[in-house]
Amino acid sequence: MNEMTTVTTAKDWASDQEVRWCPGCGDYAVLKAVQRTMPELGVAREKTVFISGIGCSSRFPYYMASYGFHTIHGRAAAVATGVKLANPELDVWIITGDGDALSIGGNHTMHVLRRNLDCQILLFNNEIYGLTKGQYSPTSRVGTRSPSTPFGSVDRPVTPCAYALGSGARFIARGIDVHKNLPDVLKAAHAHRGASFVEIYQNCVVYNDDVFASFTERDVASEKQLWLKAGEKMLFANGTKGLALDVDRLCLKVVDSDDSAVIVHDPKNKGIAAMLIEMPQGFPVALGVIYEDPAPTFESAVVEQNQAAASGKQPDLQKLVSKGQTWMVEKEPRPE
Repeated sequence: MNEMTTVTTAKDWASDQEVRWCPGCGDYAVLKAVQRTMPELGVAREKTVFISGIGCSSRFPYYMASYGFHTIHGRAAAVATGVKLANPELDVWIITGDGDALSIGGNHTMHVLRRNLDCQILLFNNEIYGLTKGQYSPTSRVGTRSPSTPFGSVDRPVTPCAYALGSGARFIARGIDVHKNLPDVLKAAHAHRGASFVEIYQNCVVYNDDVFASFTERDVASEKQLWLKAGEKMLFANGTKGLALDVDRLCLKVVDSDDSAVIVHDPKNKGIAAMLIEMPQGFPVALGVIYEDPAPTFESAVVEQNQAAASGKQPDLQKLVSKGQTWMVEKEPRPE
């Protein structure tokens, strides 16, 4: 990462390309949130790379005035790994969707998380395949009707953050496309050294409109959204309710805010994080930074290993080529 602070504005991060998403798509809000956040991070455009796979969200690199790669389906994480290893000073962002990252790209997502590559992974989750006209995706709920599941999906959906936690992610967060707190989540992800996994609930107005309305609509948001802050009590419903640990059943329970058992959020508590990620129906949705426990990054270990291997040695290409099983082919005289 570049250490010097670079002064930019949101306009500096917007490219000259026409933004082409469906009118009303949540991707617009995420794009604006990222463009507004980048100046506050103080990073340089020439040291920033946005890398995407295939999907609606994957058009993102075109709209950022930085370096970028629009790669192939599910392989953004693999390309990002190569970019970061080639130049660890680059600030790498991976833009992906629920189908791109969790279906064909599921193995690549797992490996970039367990390796702990220093990058920010923004997973746009709209619980549907938007680019290919509305087929059900790995995160679609049971019963989802689509061109590929006309009678309703019978698949049990993937929970992205649970997948990330199980893959060894050291930073897991959630945000909502149009929520004012999304930039704060992005800043926290960027501040973390290692793979930062951010699931963004993104509304697809064409193929899965209002799928998150049960907790995003204004009249229910207070009751159904729990915005977590490290060191603060887990309160919601305008501060009238909180979460506590049911020690008998080893699960979370909803209590009044004045209950002394209300949990104070500790992002390093992996067990509580797992409970927050998969709270049952009737509980609020956990948002913000759910889990953070930093560890050494993959590229730093690779650089350190390479430096140790090269220590005290002089480069000699001919010696390297001649090492091992080599032989000289002698020219035989032609028979007369």
